[in-house]
Amino acid sequence: MSYARDTIARISGYVPGEQPGERPFVKLNTNENPYAPAPRLASVLREFPWERLRLYSEPSAKMLRQAAAEVYGLLMEQIICGNGSDDLLTIALRTFVDQGGSLAYTEPSYSLYPVLADLQGAKHCPVELDANFELPENAAALAQGASLFLLARPNAPSGNSFPLASVKKLCREFAGVVWIDEAYADFAEDNCLALLEEFPNVVVSRTFSKSFSLAGLRLGLAFSSLEIIRELEKVKDSYNVDMLSQHLGKAALEEIDHMLANVEKIKATRQACSEQLSALGCQVLPSQANFLFLRPPKPAAEVFAALRERGYLVRYFALPRVSDYIRISIGSDEQMRGLLASMREICA
Repeated sequence: MSYARDTIARISGYVPGEQPGERPFVKLNTNENPYAPAPRLASVLREFPWERLRLYSEPSAKMLRQAAAEVYGLLMEQIICGNGSDDLLTIALRTFVDQGGSLAYTEPSYSLYPVLADLQGAKHCPVELDANFELPENAAALAQGASLFLLARPNAPSGNSFPLASVKKLCREFAGVVWIDEAYADFAEDNCLALLEEFPNVVVSRTFSKSFSLAGLRLGLAFSSLEIIRELEKVKDSYNVDMLSQHLGKAALEEIDHMLANVEKIKATRQACSEQLSALGCQVLPSQANFLFLRPPKPAAEVFAALRERGYLVRYFALPRVSDYIRISIGSDEQMRGLLASMREICA
């Protein structure tokens, strides 16, 4: 007997990437950063007055928002913080989508989006990407009736970044809120922050998990108009970002040059690995994220299993349109050399 709501009892929930147990793996399946965060964060942890943990954190994460405002050239009041960007996505659903309303999202994309619709008791309005995983011209029309459109740019799992012109067209034509999930934007050639000045219905979210090397911290930011941020603040949990995360996030933003240097290393490794995997007969999609999405010359499920047997965890999605592909997070140069050696054996 299930005591859960019917909606919850029916769904499977989001399935994150495999976490290694006792067996040592090279973990290239969840798009984590292979490089350490800024060394200053260690000093922040060591020097933090632990007795303050008896108190609640500052509810609005004011000092973190101030630091982000300086980095991104916005007003502090245009920023809201979350316990990871997934927390902010949940807040978005609760703010903009009524139970029984409709959520639009691209497909294939981040597999959490449809789960969020189910949790909210909302109808699904998937907008299929074209054969090249690009936005269709009539994306807004296909999402008609939805009050919120979730758009990952760069997209996951495909890694491509939709042209700004296509995104602007969607923002102009869609009647609801366009939430641009920029988890991987620091690895891309451009981003959508400037769209906030042009479109009143746009929200841009970021995470500290990828480029800042802080996946274990759970910290995210969202940027929008004063009006939209005020509505989101009504919905968030009172103390959704803990005290330590606020201090560490502020320090990470103040040491942003460290993050940018790591990003450049990852981009260089990404390019080199893309070329070598292509030489092995893999169809590698152009990526502006910290991962590669590729169709190997042998069945993807077999390649995934063979890599796992050799100690390399990558991501395989047994889902329509992407079951022929695997996704490989960009690790250190040493990790990627090992993975490429394994791929040469498997693809031979």
